[in-house]
Amino acid sequence: MELFSLYSRKNRTLFLIAAALLIVLVATIDWLTKPYISIGFLYLFPIMLVAGFLPRWQIVAIALVCAILQELFSELPSSEAITRLVMASAGFVGTGLFVSEIIRNRQIALEHVEELEIHSKLRQDAEEQLRILVESSPAAIVTIDASGLILLANEGAQNLFAPGDKSIVGQSIVEFLPALQSAVQTRRSRQFQTELRCRGRRQSGEVFLAAVWFSTYTTNHAPRLAAIIVDLSEDLRDREDLSLDHLLKNTKILMGAVAHEIRNICGAVLAVYKNLSRFPSLKENEDFRALGTLIGGLEKLSEMELLPSRDHGFASVELTSLLDELRVLIEPTYLETAGRILWRLQGDLPLVVGDRYGLQQVFLNLARNSQRAMESTEKKQLTISSALESDSVVIRFEDTCAGISSPNELFKPFQDGANATGLGLYISRAILRSFGGDLRFEPRAEGCCFAVSLARVHCTDEGTGE
Repeated sequence: MELFSLYSRKNRTLFLIAAALLIVLVATIDWLTKPYISIGFLYLFPIMLVAGFLPRWQIVAIALVCAILQELFSELPSSEAITRLVMASAGFVGTGLFVSEIIRNRQIALEHVEELEIHSKLRQDAEEQLRILVESSPAAIVTIDASGLILLANEGAQNLFAPGDKSIVGQSIVEFLPALQSAVQTRRSRQFQTELRCRGRRQSGEVFLAAVWFSTYTTNHAPRLAAIIVDLSEDLRDREDLSLDHLLKNTKILMGAVAHEIRNICGAVLAVYKNLSRFPSLKENEDFRALGTLIGGLEKLSEMELLPSRDHGFASVELTSLLDELRVLIEPTYLETAGRILWRLQGDLPLVVGDRYGLQQVFLNLARNSQRAMESTEKKQLTISSALESDSVVIRFEDTCAGISSPNELFKPFQDGANATGLGLYISRAILRSFGGDLRFEPRAEGCCFAVSLARVHCTDEGTGE
Protein backbone atom coordinates (compact mmCIF):
# COMPACT_ATOMS: atom_id res chain seq x y z
CA MET A 1 0.00 0.00 0.00
CA GLU A 2 1.30 3.48 -0.84
CA LEU A 3 -0.99 5.76 1.17
CA PHE A 4 -0.06 9.37 0.36
CA SER A 5 3.61 8.34 0.18
CA LEU A 6 6.07 10.53 -1.75
CA TYR A 7 8.04 7.40 -2.39
CA SER A 8 5.30 5.71 -4.42
CA ARG A 9 6.32 3.77 -7.49
CA LYS A 10 4.62 6.24 -9.79
CA ASN A 11 7.06 8.95 -8.56
CA ARG A 12 10.18 6.85 -9.12
CA THR A 13 11.21 8.30 -12.48
CA LEU A 14 10.45 11.87 -11.39
CA PHE A 15 12.52 11.53 -8.20
CA LEU A 16 15.49 9.95 -9.98
CA ILE A 17 15.55 12.76 -12.57
CA ALA A 18 15.22 15.36 -9.83
CA ALA A 19 18.07 13.74 -7.88
CA ALA A 20 20.33 13.73 -10.96
CA LEU A 21 19.54 17.38 -11.74
CA LEU A 22 20.12 18.31 -8.10
CA ILE A 23 23.54 16.64 -8.10
CA VAL A 24 24.49 18.48 -11.29
CA LEU A 25 23.15 21.76 -9.87
CA VAL A 26 25.06 21.43 -6.58
CA ALA A 27 28.27 20.47 -8.42
CA THR A 28 27.89 23.41 -10.83
CA ILE A 29 27.26 25.92 -8.06
CA ASP A 30 30.14 24.46 -6.07
CA TRP A 31 32.42 24.79 -9.11
CA LEU A 32 31.28 28.34 -9.93
CA THR A 33 31.64 29.63 -6.36
CA LYS A 34 35.04 28.06 -5.88
CA PRO A 35 37.02 29.07 -3.81
CA TYR A 36 34.66 31.39 -1.92
CA ILE A 37 31.99 28.95 -0.62
CA SER A 38 31.29 25.17 -0.64
CA ILE A 39 27.73 23.79 -0.65
CA GLY A 40 28.76 20.12 -0.82
CA PHE A 41 26.52 19.27 2.17
CA LEU A 42 23.52 19.73 -0.15
CA TYR A 43 24.39 16.39 -1.77
CA LEU A 44 22.45 14.87 1.14
CA PHE A 45 19.15 15.84 -0.55
CA PRO A 46 19.59 13.93 -3.83
CA ILE A 47 20.89 10.98 -1.80
CA MET A 48 17.71 11.02 0.30
CA LEU A 49 15.60 11.29 -2.85
CA VAL A 50 17.03 8.14 -4.44
CA ALA A 51 17.18 6.19 -1.15
CA GLY A 52 13.51 5.19 -1.47
CA PHE A 53 13.86 3.62 -4.91
CA LEU A 54 17.35 2.23 -5.51
CA PRO A 55 18.99 -0.90 -4.05
CA ARG A 56 21.60 -0.42 -1.36
CA TRP A 57 24.66 -0.84 -3.57
CA GLN A 58 23.44 1.88 -5.93
CA ILE A 59 22.79 4.19 -2.99
CA VAL A 60 26.36 3.58 -1.76
CA ALA A 61 27.73 4.27 -5.26
CA ILE A 62 25.85 7.57 -5.59
CA ALA A 63 26.94 8.59 -2.07
CA LEU A 64 30.59 7.96 -2.97
CA VAL A 65 30.24 9.96 -6.21
CA CYS A 66 28.75 12.87 -4.24
CA ALA A 67 31.61 12.66 -1.69
CA ILE A 68 34.16 12.75 -4.50
CA LEU A 69 32.41 15.72 -6.17
CA GLN A 70 32.37 17.59 -2.88
CA GLU A 71 36.08 17.05 -2.37
CA LEU A 72 36.84 17.78 -6.03
CA PHE A 73 35.58 21.35 -5.81
CA SER A 74 36.89 22.00 -2.32
CA GLU A 75 39.79 24.48 -1.69
CA LEU A 76 40.63 23.01 1.70
CA PRO A 77 44.21 21.78 2.33
CA SER A 78 45.03 18.72 0.29
CA SER A 79 46.81 17.10 3.21
CA GLU A 80 43.41 16.42 4.81
CA ALA A 81 41.68 15.36 1.56
CA ILE A 82 41.64 11.63 2.37
CA THR A 83 40.21 12.27 5.81
CA ARG A 84 37.51 14.59 4.44
CA LEU A 85 36.68 12.12 1.67
CA VAL A 86 36.29 9.26 4.16
CA MET A 87 34.18 11.37 6.50
CA ALA A 88 31.98 12.68 3.69
CA SER A 89 31.57 9.19 2.23
CA ALA A 90 30.61 7.81 5.64
CA GLY A 91 28.09 10.58 6.19
CA PHE A 92 26.52 10.35 2.76
CA VAL A 93 26.41 6.51 2.75
CA GLY A 94 25.04 6.37 6.29
CA THR A 95 22.36 8.95 5.51
CA GLY A 96 21.31 7.15 2.34
CA LEU A 97 21.10 3.74 4.01
CA PHE A 98 19.31 5.15 7.04
CA VAL A 99 16.68 6.85 4.89
CA SER A 100 16.39 3.69 2.77
CA GLU A 101 15.65 1.55 5.86
CA ILE A 102 13.09 4.04 7.15
CA ILE A 103 11.28 4.10 3.82
CA ARG A 104 11.39 0.31 3.43
CA ASN A 105 10.07 -0.25 6.97
CA ARG A 106 7.30 2.24 6.31
CA GLN A 107 6.35 0.47 3.09
CA ILE A 108 6.32 -2.88 4.89
CA ALA A 109 4.11 -1.40 7.59
CA LEU A 110 1.76 0.09 5.01
CA GLU A 111 1.57 -3.21 3.11
CA HIS A 112 0.81 -5.00 6.37
CA VAL A 113 -1.93 -2.48 7.12
CA GLU A 114 -3.36 -3.04 3.64
CA GLU A 115 -3.27 -6.81 4.16
CA LEU A 116 -5.03 -6.45 7.49
CA GLU A 117 -7.69 -4.27 5.91
CA ILE A 118 -8.23 -6.82 3.13
CA HIS A 119 -8.47 -9.66 5.65
CA SER A 120 -10.81 -7.59 7.79
CA LYS A 121 -13.04 -6.90 4.79
CA LEU A 122 -13.04 -10.59 3.80
CA ARG A 123 -13.82 -11.57 7.38
CA GLN A 124 -16.68 -9.09 7.52
CA ASP A 125 -18.05 -10.43 4.23
CA ALA A 126 -17.76 -14.01 5.48
CA GLU A 127 -19.44 -13.11 8.77
CA GLU A 128 -22.23 -11.34 6.90
CA GLN A 129 -22.77 -14.33 4.61
CA LEU A 130 -22.70 -16.69 7.59
CA ARG A 131 -25.16 -14.50 9.46
CA ILE A 132 -27.53 -14.46 6.49
CA LEU A 133 -27.14 -18.24 6.10
CA VAL A 134 -27.89 -18.84 9.78
CA GLU A 135 -30.81 -16.43 9.91
CA SER A 136 -32.40 -17.72 6.70
CA SER A 137 -31.96 -21.41 7.55
CA PRO A 138 -35.26 -23.26 8.10
CA ALA A 139 -33.45 -25.50 10.60
CA ALA A 140 -32.98 -24.31 14.17
CA ILE A 141 -29.38 -23.24 14.94
CA VAL A 142 -28.18 -22.43 18.46
CA THR A 143 -24.90 -21.98 20.31
CA ILE A 144 -24.65 -22.81 24.00
CA ASP A 145 -22.07 -21.90 26.65
CA ALA A 146 -20.61 -24.21 29.29
CA SER A 147 -23.43 -23.48 31.73
CA GLY A 148 -26.10 -24.38 29.20
CA LEU A 149 -27.29 -20.85 28.41
CA ILE A 150 -28.30 -20.13 24.81
CA LEU A 151 -25.93 -17.52 23.37
CA LEU A 152 -27.30 -17.38 19.83
CA ALA A 153 -30.51 -18.57 18.25
CA ASN A 154 -31.74 -17.98 14.71
CA GLU A 155 -35.34 -17.40 13.68
CA GLY A 156 -35.76 -21.11 12.98
CA ALA A 157 -34.82 -21.92 16.59
CA GLN A 158 -37.20 -19.28 17.89
CA ASN A 159 -40.05 -20.69 15.81
CA LEU A 160 -39.24 -24.24 16.89
CA PHE A 161 -39.00 -23.70 20.64
CA ALA A 162 -41.03 -20.59 21.39
CA PRO A 163 -43.10 -19.41 18.41
CA GLY A 164 -44.59 -15.99 19.06
CA ASP A 165 -43.01 -15.82 22.53
CA LYS A 166 -40.04 -13.89 23.96
CA SER A 167 -36.54 -14.58 22.66
CA ILE A 168 -34.94 -17.80 23.86
CA VAL A 169 -31.46 -16.20 23.91
CA GLY A 170 -30.24 -16.17 27.52
CA GLN A 171 -32.51 -19.04 28.54
CA SER A 172 -31.20 -22.46 29.58
CA ILE A 173 -31.18 -25.16 26.92
CA VAL A 174 -32.37 -27.64 29.56
CA GLU A 175 -35.84 -26.11 29.16
CA PHE A 176 -35.94 -27.23 25.54
CA LEU A 177 -33.35 -30.00 24.97
CA PRO A 178 -32.09 -31.54 28.22
CA ALA A 179 -29.77 -33.89 26.32
CA LEU A 180 -27.69 -30.95 25.04
CA GLN A 181 -27.21 -29.68 28.59
CA SER A 182 -25.45 -32.93 29.45
CA ALA A 183 -23.38 -32.83 26.26
CA VAL A 184 -22.01 -29.33 26.78
CA GLN A 185 -21.14 -29.99 30.42
CA THR A 186 -19.28 -33.22 29.65
CA ARG A 187 -15.56 -32.52 29.86
CA ARG A 188 -13.67 -33.93 26.92
CA SER A 189 -10.04 -33.64 25.96
CA ARG A 190 -10.82 -32.83 22.35
CA GLN A 191 -13.53 -31.43 20.16
CA PHE A 192 -16.11 -33.81 18.81
CA GLN A 193 -19.02 -33.92 16.39
CA THR A 194 -21.97 -36.26 16.62
CA GLU A 195 -25.68 -36.69 16.04
CA LEU A 196 -28.49 -37.75 18.34
CA ARG A 197 -32.24 -38.07 18.44
CA CYS A 198 -33.93 -37.03 21.63
CA ARG A 199 -37.04 -35.53 23.12
CA GLY A 200 -37.53 -31.81 22.66
CA ARG A 201 -39.94 -29.51 24.44
CA ARG A 202 -41.45 -26.22 23.31
CA GLN A 203 -42.13 -23.24 25.55
CA SER A 204 -45.79 -24.25 25.59
CA GLY A 205 -44.92 -27.69 26.98
CA GLU A 206 -45.54 -29.58 23.74
CA VAL A 207 -43.14 -32.48 23.26
CA PHE A 208 -41.62 -33.39 19.89
CA LEU A 209 -38.97 -35.69 18.43
CA ALA A 210 -35.77 -33.77 17.65
CA ALA A 211 -32.84 -34.71 15.43
CA VAL A 212 -29.74 -32.84 16.63
CA TRP A 213 -26.37 -32.45 14.91
CA PHE A 214 -23.91 -30.76 17.24
CA SER A 215 -20.22 -30.14 17.77
CA THR A 216 -18.19 -28.71 20.62
CA TYR A 217 -15.55 -26.02 20.33
CA THR A 218 -13.32 -24.19 22.77
CA THR A 219 -12.97 -20.43 23.31
CA ASN A 220 -10.57 -18.51 25.53
CA HIS A 221 -13.06 -18.75 28.37
CA ALA A 222 -14.77 -22.14 28.27
CA PRO A 223 -16.05 -24.90 25.98
CA ARG A 224 -19.14 -24.21 23.92
CA LEU A 225 -21.51 -26.15 21.73
CA ALA A 226 -23.13 -25.40 18.37
CA ALA A 227 -26.17 -27.38 17.28
CA ILE A 228 -28.58 -27.75 14.36
CA ILE A 229 -32.01 -29.03 15.40
CA VAL A 230 -34.83 -30.39 13.22
CA ASP A 231 -38.33 -31.42 14.29
CA LEU A 232 -38.91 -35.00 13.09
CA SER A 233 -42.39 -35.39 14.53
CA GLU A 234 -44.23 -34.86 11.27
CA ASP A 235 -41.80 -37.06 9.35
CA LEU A 236 -42.21 -39.76 11.97
CA ARG A 237 -45.99 -39.63 11.66
CA ASP A 238 -45.81 -39.76 7.87
CA ARG A 239 -43.32 -42.63 7.99
CA GLU A 240 -45.44 -44.62 10.42
CA ASP A 241 -48.55 -44.05 8.29
CA LEU A 242 -46.62 -45.14 5.22
CA SER A 243 -45.25 -48.19 7.03
CA LEU A 244 -48.77 -49.16 8.09
CA ASP A 245 -50.00 -48.77 4.53
CA HIS A 246 -47.20 -51.00 3.21
CA LEU A 247 -47.75 -53.47 6.04
CA LEU A 248 -51.41 -53.81 5.11
CA LYS A 249 -50.57 -54.11 1.43
CA ASN A 250 -47.94 -56.81 2.05
CA THR A 251 -50.25 -58.60 4.45
CA LYS A 252 -52.88 -58.68 1.73
CA ILE A 253 -50.32 -60.09 -0.68
CA LEU A 254 -49.30 -62.73 1.85
CA MET A 255 -52.90 -63.68 2.56
CA GLY A 256 -53.53 -63.94 -1.18
CA ALA A 257 -50.54 -66.25 -1.56
CA VAL A 258 -51.72 -68.36 1.37
CA ALA A 259 -55.22 -68.42 -0.12
CA HIS A 260 -53.73 -69.73 -3.34
CA GLU A 261 -52.14 -72.61 -1.44
CA ILE A 262 -55.45 -73.26 0.34
CA ARG A 263 -57.24 -73.33 -2.99
CA ASN A 264 -54.87 -76.01 -4.26
CA ILE A 265 -55.53 -78.12 -1.18
CA CYS A 266 -59.25 -77.49 -1.38
CA GLY A 267 -59.31 -78.61 -4.97
CA ALA A 268 -57.81 -81.96 -4.07
CA VAL A 269 -59.99 -82.41 -0.97
CA LEU A 270 -63.14 -81.43 -2.86
CA ALA A 271 -62.42 -84.01 -5.55
CA VAL A 272 -62.09 -86.72 -2.90
CA TYR A 273 -65.27 -85.49 -1.15
CA LYS A 274 -67.30 -85.68 -4.37
CA ASN A 275 -66.05 -89.17 -5.09
CA LEU A 276 -67.01 -90.32 -1.58
CA SER A 277 -70.42 -88.65 -1.77
CA ARG A 278 -71.40 -91.20 -4.41
CA PHE A 279 -71.68 -93.82 -1.67
CA PRO A 280 -75.26 -93.77 -0.27
CA SER A 281 -74.11 -94.85 3.16
CA LEU A 282 -72.00 -91.71 3.59
CA LYS A 283 -74.66 -89.17 2.57
CA GLU A 284 -76.49 -89.49 5.90
CA ASN A 285 -73.32 -89.54 7.97
CA GLU A 286 -73.11 -86.41 10.16
CA ASP A 287 -69.30 -86.41 10.15
CA PHE A 288 -69.29 -86.59 6.37
CA ARG A 289 -71.71 -83.63 6.15
CA ALA A 290 -69.53 -81.72 8.63
CA LEU A 291 -66.53 -82.42 6.39
CA GLY A 292 -68.47 -80.89 3.48
CA THR A 293 -69.20 -77.78 5.55
CA LEU A 294 -65.51 -77.50 6.45
CA ILE A 295 -64.50 -77.78 2.80
CA GLY A 296 -67.02 -75.01 1.95
CA GLY A 297 -65.44 -72.76 4.57
CA LEU A 298 -62.00 -73.40 3.18
CA GLU A 299 -63.28 -72.54 -0.29
CA LYS A 300 -64.47 -69.16 0.99
CA LEU A 301 -61.04 -68.51 2.47
CA SER A 302 -59.46 -69.39 -0.83
CA GLU A 303 -61.55 -66.69 -2.54
CA MET A 304 -59.03 -64.13 -1.17
CA GLU A 305 -56.89 -64.98 -4.21
CA LEU A 306 -54.85 -62.06 -5.43
CA LEU A 307 -56.58 -59.72 -7.85
CA PRO A 308 -54.86 -59.00 -11.16
CA SER A 309 -52.11 -56.41 -10.93
CA ARG A 310 -54.14 -53.80 -12.85
CA ASP A 311 -56.66 -53.69 -10.00
CA HIS A 312 -53.97 -52.77 -7.48
CA GLY A 313 -53.12 -49.51 -9.21
CA PHE A 314 -49.38 -50.15 -9.12
CA ALA A 315 -47.31 -47.26 -10.42
CA SER A 316 -44.22 -47.27 -12.58
CA VAL A 317 -40.91 -47.46 -10.71
CA GLU A 318 -37.59 -45.90 -11.71
CA LEU A 319 -35.11 -48.74 -11.09
CA THR A 320 -31.87 -46.73 -11.25
CA SER A 321 -32.65 -44.61 -8.18
CA LEU A 322 -34.13 -47.63 -6.38
CA LEU A 323 -30.89 -49.59 -6.89
CA ASP A 324 -28.87 -46.56 -5.72
CA GLU A 325 -30.87 -46.67 -2.48
CA LEU A 326 -30.19 -50.40 -2.22
CA ARG A 327 -26.44 -49.73 -2.55
CA VAL A 328 -26.58 -47.33 0.39
CA LEU A 329 -28.50 -49.87 2.50
CA ILE A 330 -26.43 -53.03 1.94
CA GLU A 331 -22.83 -52.04 1.15
CA PRO A 332 -21.85 -51.09 4.75
CA THR A 333 -23.00 -54.46 6.14
CA TYR A 334 -21.11 -56.34 3.42
CA LEU A 335 -17.93 -54.40 4.17
CA GLU A 336 -18.27 -55.26 7.87
CA THR A 337 -18.19 -58.97 7.01
CA ALA A 338 -15.32 -58.64 4.48
CA GLY A 339 -17.76 -59.11 1.63
CA ARG A 340 -17.82 -57.44 -1.77
CA ILE A 341 -20.59 -56.30 -4.09
CA LEU A 342 -20.11 -55.95 -7.84
CA TRP A 343 -22.62 -53.67 -9.55
CA ARG A 344 -23.10 -54.45 -13.24
CA LEU A 345 -26.08 -52.30 -14.06
CA GLN A 346 -27.02 -50.56 -17.27
CA GLY A 347 -26.92 -46.79 -17.15
CA ASP A 348 -30.48 -46.08 -18.22
CA LEU A 349 -32.94 -48.76 -17.14
CA PRO A 350 -36.55 -48.38 -18.34
CA LEU A 351 -39.48 -47.86 -15.98
CA VAL A 352 -41.09 -51.02 -14.63
CA VAL A 353 -44.50 -51.83 -13.18
CA GLY A 354 -44.50 -52.35 -9.44
CA ASP A 355 -44.54 -50.96 -5.94
CA ARG A 356 -41.34 -49.13 -4.91
CA TYR A 357 -41.47 -50.15 -1.26
CA GLY A 358 -42.29 -53.78 -2.08
CA LEU A 359 -39.47 -54.00 -4.63
CA GLN A 360 -36.97 -52.62 -2.14
CA GLN A 361 -38.04 -55.23 0.40
CA VAL A 362 -37.53 -58.00 -2.17
CA PHE A 363 -34.07 -56.71 -3.14
CA LEU A 364 -33.05 -56.38 0.52
CA ASN A 365 -34.26 -59.90 1.28
CA LEU A 366 -32.26 -61.40 -1.60
CA ALA A 367 -29.10 -59.46 -0.68
CA ARG A 368 -29.31 -60.49 2.97
CA ASN A 369 -30.03 -64.10 2.07
CA SER A 370 -26.84 -64.12 -0.01
CA GLN A 371 -24.87 -62.56 2.84
CA ARG A 372 -26.03 -65.24 5.28
CA ALA A 373 -25.35 -68.00 2.73
CA MET A 374 -21.75 -66.80 2.26
CA GLU A 375 -20.86 -66.61 5.96
CA SER A 376 -18.89 -69.88 5.85
CA THR A 377 -17.31 -69.37 2.40
CA GLU A 378 -13.85 -67.96 1.81
CA LYS A 379 -14.91 -65.79 -1.11
CA LYS A 380 -17.83 -63.50 -0.28
CA GLN A 381 -18.97 -61.75 -3.44
CA LEU A 382 -22.43 -60.71 -4.57
CA THR A 383 -22.92 -59.59 -8.18
CA ILE A 384 -26.01 -57.51 -8.93
CA SER A 385 -26.63 -57.13 -12.66
CA SER A 386 -29.38 -55.98 -14.98
CA ALA A 387 -30.56 -57.16 -18.38
CA LEU A 388 -33.34 -56.33 -20.84
CA GLU A 389 -35.30 -59.36 -22.00
CA SER A 390 -38.18 -58.76 -24.45
CA ASP A 391 -40.85 -56.87 -22.44
CA SER A 392 -39.21 -57.25 -19.05
CA VAL A 393 -36.23 -56.05 -17.02
CA VAL A 394 -34.33 -58.73 -15.11
CA ILE A 395 -32.25 -57.93 -12.00
CA ARG A 396 -30.00 -60.84 -11.00
CA PHE A 397 -28.48 -61.48 -7.57
CA GLU A 398 -25.61 -63.95 -8.02
CA ASP A 399 -23.40 -64.93 -5.07
CA THR A 400 -20.51 -67.29 -4.31
CA CYS A 401 -22.17 -69.45 -1.67
CA ALA A 402 -21.73 -73.20 -1.46
CA GLY A 403 -24.87 -73.81 -3.55
CA ILE A 404 -28.38 -75.07 -2.87
CA SER A 405 -29.04 -78.78 -2.44
CA SER A 406 -32.81 -78.73 -3.09
CA PRO A 407 -33.72 -75.91 -5.46
CA ASN A 408 -37.20 -77.34 -5.99
CA GLU A 409 -38.07 -76.58 -2.36
CA LEU A 410 -36.85 -72.96 -2.40
CA PHE A 411 -40.18 -71.19 -2.76
CA LYS A 412 -42.18 -73.34 -0.37
CA PRO A 413 -43.21 -71.68 2.89
CA PHE A 414 -41.82 -72.67 6.30
CA GLN A 415 -38.61 -74.21 5.02
CA ASP A 416 -36.85 -76.58 7.44
CA GLY A 417 -33.55 -75.15 8.66
CA ALA A 418 -34.25 -71.71 7.23
CA ASN A 419 -33.50 -68.51 9.12
CA ALA A 420 -36.44 -66.88 10.90
CA THR A 421 -39.79 -68.18 9.56
CA GLY A 422 -38.59 -69.52 6.21
CA LEU A 423 -41.08 -67.29 4.40
CA GLY A 424 -38.61 -64.84 2.81
CA LEU A 425 -38.47 -66.23 -0.72
CA TYR A 426 -42.12 -67.29 -0.62
CA ILE A 427 -43.29 -63.76 0.28
CA SER A 428 -40.81 -62.11 -2.10
CA ARG A 429 -42.18 -64.08 -5.03
CA ALA A 430 -45.75 -63.34 -3.92
CA ILE A 431 -45.00 -59.60 -3.83
CA LEU A 432 -43.48 -59.68 -7.31
CA ARG A 433 -46.32 -61.74 -8.77
CA SER A 434 -48.85 -59.29 -7.30
CA PHE A 435 -47.82 -56.71 -9.91
CA GLY A 436 -46.97 -59.01 -12.78
CA GLY A 437 -43.35 -59.78 -11.94
CA ASP A 438 -41.70 -63.02 -10.88
CA LEU A 439 -38.79 -64.46 -8.92
CA ARG A 440 -36.95 -67.52 -10.17
CA PHE A 441 -33.87 -69.50 -9.28
CA GLU A 442 -31.26 -69.93 -12.03
CA PRO A 443 -28.83 -72.85 -11.52
CA ARG A 444 -25.11 -72.10 -11.65
CA ALA A 445 -22.04 -74.33 -11.60
CA GLU A 446 -20.87 -72.43 -8.50
CA GLY A 447 -22.93 -70.36 -6.10
CA CYS A 448 -26.53 -69.50 -6.78
CA CYS A 449 -28.47 -66.89 -8.68
CA PHE A 450 -31.94 -65.41 -8.20
CA ALA A 451 -33.51 -63.43 -11.04
CA VAL A 452 -36.16 -60.76 -10.44
CA SER A 453 -38.25 -60.29 -13.56
CA LEU A 454 -40.26 -57.06 -13.85
CA ALA A 455 -42.68 -55.96 -16.55
CA ARG A 456 -41.61 -52.87 -18.49
CA VAL A 457 -43.92 -49.86 -18.61
CA HIS A 458 -45.30 -49.29 -22.10
CA CYS A 459 -45.20 -45.85 -23.63
CA THR A 460 -48.94 -45.33 -23.12
CA ASP A 461 -48.55 -46.00 -19.37
CA GLU A 462 -45.53 -43.85 -18.56
CA GLY A 463 -47.64 -40.96 -17.42
CA THR A 464 -48.39 -42.83 -14.19
CA GLY A 465 -44.74 -42.89 -13.11
CA GLU A 466 -43.72 -42.11 -9.57
